[in-house]
Amino acid sequence: MTNNSDLTLRFAEPDDSSVIFELIQALAEYENLSDAVTGNALALTEHLFGSSKCAEVLIAEYTKKSVGFALFFHNYSTFLTKPGIYLEDIFVLPEYRRLGIGKALLTKLAQIAVERDCGRLEWSVLDWNEPAQAFYRRMGASILEEWRICRVTGEALAKLGSGNC
Repeated sequence: MTNNSDLTLRFAEPDDSSVIFELIQALAEYENLSDAVTGNALALTEHLFGSSKCAEVLIAEYTKKSVGFALFFHNYSTFLTKPGIYLEDIFVLPEYRRLGIGKALLTKLAQIAVERDCGRLEWSVLDWNEPAQAFYRRMGASILEEWRICRVTGEALAKLGSGNC
């Protein structure tokens, strides 16, 4: 566990875009998905801080070094008729794991969800990432085995959007 005075959690600012993008690249490398990263820090800046904000980021700093992040956005539960928070990505650099940083990020995100009167906090986890699954269960999460993620991207998205499917 980390000394709390060594850890700072804060909302990202525009000047953090490069370090956030570096952490995203580190996450992609960890997940063996480096080839899937096609974006850049400039686009990230626009989407996080531009006129049409799409998401928010919490940055974890350990001894003043950015070592982790949680990128999230609001969704909506029709059944609860309440907003929710969807955690797109949470990541802590491997050499800073087991210091309580991931737990601190999730705890802070849960506090934000409660403050914003959200009905739930949810995210996805890769089926092979058993250490993450065990961690999430220890944090009180249920893993919904009966649900599957559906995704439409690239040409299929364009085709669906044009009505030619």
